[in-house]
Amino acid sequence: MGNFQRKLEQKILDWKEKKNRKPLILRGARQVGKSTLVRELGKSYDHFIQLNLEKPNDRRFFQKEREVTEIWQQLIFEKALPDRPQNTLLFIDEIQEIPHVIKQLRYFYEEIPQLHVIAAGSLLEFALGDVGSFPVGRVEEMVLHPFDFEEFLMATGEENALKALRQIPLPSFAYDKLFDLFKKYVIIGGMPEVIRQYVASGGKLTGLKGIYASIWETYKSDVVKYAHNATEAKIMRFVIESAPLVRDRISFAGFGGSNYRSREVGEAFRALDLAKVIYLIYPTTQVAPPQLPEISRKPRLQFLDTGLLNYASEIQAELLQLDDLNDYHKGFVVNHCITQELIAQHNEVFFKPQFWVKENATSNAEVDLTLKWQKYLLPIEVKSGAKGSLRSLHEFMDLTDHSLAIRFLRNEANIETVTTRQGKLFQLLNLPYFAISQVEKYVEWAVNSGISNWKA
Repeated sequence: MGNFQRKLEQKILDWKEKKNRKPLILRGARQVGKSTLVRELGKSYDHFIQLNLEKPNDRRFFQKEREVTEIWQQLIFEKALPDRPQNTLLFIDEIQEIPHVIKQLRYFYEEIPQLHVIAAGSLLEFALGDVGSFPVGRVEEMVLHPFDFEEFLMATGEENALKALRQIPLPSFAYDKLFDLFKKYVIIGGMPEVIRQYVASGGKLTGLKGIYASIWETYKSDVVKYAHNATEAKIMRFVIESAPLVRDRISFAGFGGSNYRSREVGEAFRALDLAKVIYLIYPTTQVAPPQLPEISRKPRLQFLDTGLLNYASEIQAELLQLDDLNDYHKGFVVNHCITQELIAQHNEVFFKPQFWVKENATSNAEVDLTLKWQKYLLPIEVKSGAKGSLRSLHEFMDLTDHSLAIRFLRNEANIETVTTRQGKLFQLLNLPYFAISQVEKYVEWAVNSGISNWKA
């Protein structure tokens, strides 16, 4: 059995030790492991109180707004605990079920600052619409994502592979095994329950279909709950069922061959985005920070989890037959998983990746992702081989004031010098698909390895 520890755990332990600690709101979609993570943390306290606001017996503590000191006294009375808030973790799960409790978190901070409080919820953005005021400055927030590739390696007991992955540069002998492991990760994804079953079965894919189906149905029924009427619910269900089949940037108007209006489809997608089930990833046209999203341009869809997307679009069996997953539909699945990996390295609430476009009457260019590094915006392309066209990357590099670009492919890490069509020299950092979690370390490595004149 592997180690199911989450990387976010260390950040929460750091939160625990803060002198001026505020209540922590742990966000994330349903079933990404929020409750499990907090329960594990609870073992490090003398006393742990968990309240699930979906359960009537726990809801009663918050049914009416009252002093948090009174709530605390009732809790320790009923649970026969000592009045030692400094040694106690109070975990309020599914906090979105009673929206005013979100507002009450500030009073825990102000009136019982010694008490460690973590609240978790999966549809908080919907609940926030029912809260008069969010306790800005009185709470901290973090987001938990599905397992990333590093966590997958820990869970599957591949400690040596993880150690090699984190070695910069990667030893040559580790590439084949890591490509094989990454292929498995891309196919099954990072949902905790799926990975637990995968590990328990000894690495078999059989038996996972029912888990995917259950998660997918939960997401569909969750979002529809927040529709204001039957028509809106129908549109939401159509959108979430059609979205897995989309491989390109989308237009809201007539989405999926429907007759639904742009506004109706847009509202449905924004609801899915709020639920963190399907993100709307908008392009930028800038080549330097700050890179603002161009919301008037066509967005790209990014599912919460690549394995869930593979299940919903029924392509897992097809992917198993491929040597290079980037051969599937112009690299769609690998690009999607690399984007998921990039998201997973960020626990800030409002982080979203971006891609770059240049669209005009004479020519169009599109770069798969951008990476903010120091004061620069680095372009990232995902290609199946070393000979793929880099026209869009060249156009980006001709416009920027630095000389470093990144390409992910099925190859070993190396640096090559490339000349754009306009004659600009730049350094191309080639990295294996599975190294996205280490990309910033590789950029440091490339710069420190003697890349000459990488900046303009």
